[in-house]
Amino acid sequence: MKNLVIVRGGGDLATGIIHRIWRAGFDVIVTEIDYPMAIRRTVCFAEAVYSMEMEVEGVKAQWVSNELQAREILRKGIIPILVDVKGQIIKKVKPFAVVDAIIAKKNLGTLLTDASIVIGVGPGFTAGEDVHAVIETKRGHNLGRVITNGAAAPNTSIPGVIKGFTSERVLYAPASGFFRGCRRITDLVQADELIAYVNDSEIRAKISGVLRGILHDGLTVDTGTKIADIDPRGEKEHCFTISDKARAIAGGVLEALMMFSNIRK
Repeated sequence: MKNLVIVRGGGDLATGIIHRIWRAGFDVIVTEIDYPMAIRRTVCFAEAVYSMEMEVEGVKAQWVSNELQAREILRKGIIPILVDVKGQIIKKVKPFAVVDAIIAKKNLGTLLTDASIVIGVGPGFTAGEDVHAVIETKRGHNLGRVITNGAAAPNTSIPGVIKGFTSERVLYAPASGFFRGCRRITDLVQADELIAYVNDSEIRAKISGVLRGILHDGLTVDTGTKIADIDPRGEKEHCFTISDKARAIAGGVLEALMMFSNIRK
């Protein structure tokens, strides 16, 4: 497979990338961790780790357990996703490109030598050192920009503004422990309404809106783990479509793939 891309991560931003490059004609294999912590689960291919299959805007992904199953699923026109924390499949299949879209704010093991084209998404990577290109993930004028020398803007830990709200939109675990949700994605919630528990600690909404994302029940979380996302626009259909931010970042990844594979001599 000459156009095979390994995408590390299957969260909502990674899913935007996977969706776009798949539709552009690249074969894609996705790697994830044992228990993905994505909260926008209705638009995350990582959900296939829990449910075996996941479809986002007409593109299907399916959980597989090994490289041979991944190749078989690809031939059927379905994106394979497998648990591979260290990205060991990269050495086995020798992809055309690797995209690190884990969004960990640091490099968790991606190397410049992993493939002919290696792309890092967001802060934590430096173009020319550990990747060939970095894609800017900070909202604003440079969102989706392809950086070929240097790094993306540092992480501010402040969510983008939606209808005047930033950090109020996102809920975090107040303590370490066992997570249990009280509401579901697409629910309309009110400010101060109970959303979830971590052990016996209550987590309440800070604003009113539609619950756009929430963790799976039963996961063990650390203090400060992102556990839910409330969209003040209140549009339920947004829960099932790739976000504007994910699409902009995906455009940057596609540009980088094409740029490095078609560099003018």
